[in-house]
Amino acid sequence: MTACAQAPLVICLGHLVADHTFWVEDIPQPPAKAVARRYSLGVGGLAANAAIAVARLGGRVRFWGRIGDDRNGGPLAAELAGFGVDVSAIRIAPGARTPVSSVLLDPVGERVIFAFRGEGLDLDPEVLPMGTLGEAGALLCDPRWPRAAEAALRRARAIGVPSVLDAEKSEARLLAALVPLADHAIFSQPGLQIFAPGVAPAEGLRRALAAGARVAAVTRGEHGTLWLTDGMERPAETPAFPVEATNTAGAGDVFHGAYALALAEGQPLPALMRFASAAGRCGRRMG
Repeated sequence: MTACAQAPLVICLGHLVADHTFWVEDIPQPPAKAVARRYSLGVGGLAANAAIAVARLGGRVRFWGRIGDDRNGGPLAAELAGFGVDVSAIRIAPGARTPVSSVLLDPVGERVIFAFRGEGLDLDPEVLPMGTLGEAGALLCDPRWPRAAEAALRRARAIGVPSVLDAEKSEARLLAALVPLADHAIFSQPGLQIFAPGVAPAEGLRRALAAGARVAAVTRGEHGTLWLTDGMERPAETPAFPVEATNTAGAGDVFHGAYALALAEGQPLPALMRFASAAGRCGRRMG
């Protein structure tokens, strides 16, 4: 689908990464040396993948992020723009190094990721066009630029723009700071375990609501999504669509992008969860 002028606008704030992906027969244990069946280099990152999903699903999308002035930064921004994402708010940090990941994928879609999150990228959030946030139907933040995510989430709540946090595996202090600011806190299973260690998922979601989120959910791959809002006695479950996984990389990012777009469209929660689940099961094929 191609975005049109009337489509809702989603702002995606966070991580842009140069993903080096290797398809291997097996993910070996060290010490080892193996031959890859296939290789690609392209755009990665939680918010960047989500932005691509929004564009592919017919929404308008702006990416707010930062890159270094190294050999990776400029080409990454250009490639992201090629997917139909507005990259005019990407900021270049002088002397900084752009994030890079190496991803190993086996034939059944399981993966191992080695991530370098960059250097010298901690720009002041004021470099972003926060004054334009009111133009968006929804804001999606990942936790990889925490100062900017905090500033944007606070402003979104103040002006009534619904917000989504990709509560992916991160430092506990970051999730503790960001979850209370987000209207919709959507966790991965590891992210929820970090936010609320040692408790069942339902209790973890209750703690997210108690902290300040208005909707809390956890994606569980083939086991579907649990979600909870104030007034619900127990979490609802949105089943996963059955597919044969060939590449699970980016599935959660696509879920978050589709979720933010459906939120901007004003879809009710059950339909929103189902739409995001269907898109997420397509994974990287959305990008």
